[in-house]
Amino acid sequence: MTASRPTLVLLHQRVGLPWLFDAAVRAGIDLVLVPRPDEQVDPDRLPPAVVELLPLDVAGDPAGALKTLRERHEATPFDGIATLYDPFVPFAADAAELLALPGIGPTVARNAQDKRIMRERLAEAGLNVPRFVRLDPADDPAGTVAEAGLTFPVVVKPALGMSSLGVTRVDSADALGAVVTEVRRVSAGTADKGAGLLVEEYLDGPEFAVESLVHEGRVQVLSIGFKGDPRGPYFEETVYRAPAALPEAVRADVVREVIAAHAALGITLGPTHTELRLRGGSTPYLLEMGARIGGSGVSHYIAENVTGVDLAGEALRIAVGLPPTHTVEQGFTEPVAASANYIVPCGGHGTITALHGLDEAEADPRVDHVVRMLAPGDVVRPYPDFTGYPAFILSRHRDLTEAEEFHSHLESAIRIDYAPATSEENPS
Repeated sequence: MTASRPTLVLLHQRVGLPWLFDAAVRAGIDLVLVPRPDEQVDPDRLPPAVVELLPLDVAGDPAGALKTLRERHEATPFDGIATLYDPFVPFAADAAELLALPGIGPTVARNAQDKRIMRERLAEAGLNVPRFVRLDPADDPAGTVAEAGLTFPVVVKPALGMSSLGVTRVDSADALGAVVTEVRRVSAGTADKGAGLLVEEYLDGPEFAVESLVHEGRVQVLSIGFKGDPRGPYFEETVYRAPAALPEAVRADVVREVIAAHAALGITLGPTHTELRLRGGSTPYLLEMGARIGGSGVSHYIAENVTGVDLAGEALRIAVGLPPTHTVEQGFTEPVAASANYIVPCGGHGTITALHGLDEAEADPRVDHVVRMLAPGDVVRPYPDFTGYPAFILSRHRDLTEAEEFHSHLESAIRIDYAPATSEENPS
C-alpha cells in the first residue's frame, strides 16, 4: 500500500455510468482510468475520483499493455486494478499477479470467464448445471451434439461471450448447423477469439441474477433479482427487479448453490454477478458467474438500494487491499427496499431514428437514472449479433408490486423507431 491515498487502475469503464466513480469518492480512492476505445474522455473534465488517463490497447496488445502498467507501477506505484468489463477480467488478474496486487489470480479469472471451464468445475462440484458439450471450431455440430446425447431444444453460445452476443436457442437438428455458423460469425474476433462454442440443454423456468460480495472466502449474497422468463430464440434482456419474490426454501437453495459455486470456481475476494434459472420454477441451475460487478455498475445500484450495502465502494476497497467497511458475513442479506432496472429492448434492427418515452421516464420521481447508450443515427444489428442496450431506466420502489406496475407502464411507453440500415452499415 502506498503512503498517500490508495490508487486503483480502472479498466474500460464507461464514463456515463456513475457508480464506480462515485464509489471511489466515497472510499477515498484515486482512479487511473484506462478509457474505452470508443469513448473520448476530456482530460479537462474527468469523471469524479479520476486523476489520470492511461490509454492501453488491452484487447489488441495485452502484452504491451502489461508492459506499460509495469513501467507505470515502477515509476508511480498504484495499489490495485479492477474492471467491470468481463472480457478484461483475466487481464486484470494477470496484471495483479505480475505486480503483486490484490486479485483472484489468472486461473480463477479464467474459470469464471470461459463457460466451458465453468460448467466443468461446477459439475465436478456436484452443482446443478445444464447438460452441455464443447464445440470447437473443427467439430461437426450435429455429430458432436448427438454424441453427447443432448436433445433439442438446445442453446448455442460463445464460450467467452458476454451479454446476449450470439446466444441462440435451436429447436431442431436441421437448424443447428446454420445457427452455429451464424454464432461463429458474430462472435469471431470479439468474444470468441477462436475459443469455440458451448452447446447446452435449454432450461425451462424464470431467470434470476444474484449479486454477492466476497472477502476472505466468505460469500455474502446481497440480492436476488428477477430477470424475466426469456425463452429465445435470442434471450434479449428487458427487466431486472429485486428482491425476487421466492419461497423461503427456494431462496435458501439459491443461496447455497451460489455460495458453493464460489468455492468450486475458487473466487475468494471481490464482487460477483451470478445468473441462473429455476428449472421447473424451483430448482436453481447456474448459467454463469462473473468475477465482477454486473451490468457496468447497475448491479451496485440494485444491491445498494435493496440492502443498503455499498457494493461498489466495498469492492474498490477490497481491490486496493483495504478491508470492507462492514463485516462480510456468509449467507443472505435481508432486503430493506425494492429496486429495478428496465432494460430498454432493441425491439428491432436498423438505423435508429427516434427513441420515445425516455424524457418522460427521466421526469418520474421514482427514477434515479436514465442511462442512454444508443441514440438516433446508431445502427442496431439483427440478432444473434448484439449491438448493446439502448438504455437503462433505474428506479426505486416501495415494494416489488410497484416495480412490476412501473415496468408494465414502460413496456407501452418506450418505443424505438428504425429505418432500414444500408448494406455498408449492416454487413452480412
